[in-house]
Amino acid sequence: MSQPRAPFNSEMDKVIDFLNHSLRSSEGWSITAEYPLAFDPSNLHNIRIIEENGQIISHAVLKNLLIKTPIAIFRVAAIGNVVTAPEFRNKGYSQKVIKDCLQIATEQGADIAILWTNIYDFYRKFGFELAGSETALIFNQPFDTEVKGLKYLQSNKVDPQSILRLYSQHAVGSIRNAADISRYLQIPKVQLYTAWDQNNQLQAYAVEGRGADLTNYIHEWGGSVSKLLALVSEIQKQKNDSITIITPSHSANLIRKAKEKGALVNEGYLGMIKLLNTKNLFFKIRRYARFLGQEDFILEHNEHDYIVGHSGHIFRTTSEKDITQLIFGPHKATQLQSFDIETTQILEKIFPIPMWLWGWDSV
Repeated sequence: MSQPRAPFNSEMDKVIDFLNHSLRSSEGWSITAEYPLAFDPSNLHNIRIIEENGQIISHAVLKNLLIKTPIAIFRVAAIGNVVTAPEFRNKGYSQKVIKDCLQIATEQGADIAILWTNIYDFYRKFGFELAGSETALIFNQPFDTEVKGLKYLQSNKVDPQSILRLYSQHAVGSIRNAADISRYLQIPKVQLYTAWDQNNQLQAYAVEGRGADLTNYIHEWGGSVSKLLALVSEIQKQKNDSITIITPSHSANLIRKAKEKGALVNEGYLGMIKLLNTKNLFFKIRRYARFLGQEDFILEHNEHDYIVGHSGHIFRTTSEKDITQLIFGPHKATQLQSFDIETTQILEKIFPIPMWLWGWDSV
């Protein structure tokens, strides 16, 4: 069996043809247009293929992200576009490219890996588990807002620096620059809606759609809650259809205000997450715990088990699932074990840590 490897520059046309045929055969664009940074030449070393007799038969791609949070900056390896040619399936090829992606992510210092899928049991074989939190705010009916005096525009021809200025106000998200945003705005089926004040200053933005996915879903947004909701109200009027905002569950003010406007709320997982460099990851979390005043907080991993707690109460588990869902949510400490009150308070003061990837971050 051939082994996974990075493609040569000269092979990329063949790789993209394989992906377009396998994943986008009914669309009018290339997979490279939908994931411009993942398939940028600078990321060639993070693409994995398996070739048989000159034919590409399996593929996966890894995109490294730096996610800023109030706790620390985390290195996150996003994995996607995993596919094997139909005639070669059930022979272990996808497993090999995934394992190779995880190996290179670990070697490159990623704290965790994340992917998005609906075949959960397959990815659990590699240590991935559903974790993190995502809230969907569903607006089925028109709603009024108190904000007046805004001008609304539907056009992708907006200065990326203006988008970046509002995006950078988020406490949690991948570190981007204006050039990244410029390329994201060229993704097929992306629709950018914006709200402007009377001085032509951008006050809110919302991004709906992305390639073959996320129609009627706002997966990127920025601006104050009141102005964002005013923009969403305008979008719904224009589309005359249900609209859903995908938001991190720690966006409590937006969620509360949206519910007041009649939004339905669905809670879900951020994705499937796997712990990689636990030494680095746990160091960052312990440092945050000390910042909160929890000097005796313990979070360790040895060859046998995971250890979490404090000097007064230690919890040991061999379950990567338990520790992943404790760190990133949505589970609370009390759902793992009947801790004493003090330990519960300490753990729920630290966990879950806020982790979020926006719609443009997925691969």
